[in-house]
Amino acid sequence: MNGVHDMGGMHGLGPIKTESDDVVFHEEWEGRTLALARVLLAGMHFNLDEFRHAMERIEPSYYLTSSYYERWLEGSITLMVEKGVVTQEEFNARLADLRGET
Repeated sequence: MNGVHDMGGMHGLGPIKTESDDVVFHEEWEGRTLALARVLLAGMHFNLDEFRHAMERIEPSYYLTSSYYERWLEGSITLMVEKGVVTQEEFNARLADLRGET
C-alpha cells in the first residue's frame, strides 16, 4: 500500500522531530481520545484493522497537518458513525452544543 499514511522510507519530509520532555499527552483531550478508542475497541464496535483503515482514509492534506491524536480522534469518529454507534446528526448536534451554538 502506498498512501500518505505510509511514510516509512520516504525522502524529502525532513528530520523526525523528537521530544525530550517524555510527556505522553500534551493536552487533556489527547488522553480522552486514547480512552475513547480503547473503549470502542474493547466494546468490539470495531477492530484494530478497521481503526487503522479509518485513519488511512483521512484526506491526505488533513492527515499531514494533523497530530497523532487528531488522527486517532478522526478515525474513532468515522467508525462511530459508520458502525451506527452515533448518527452524523447526533454527532453534529453534540458538537454544536459544545461550541455553544445551540
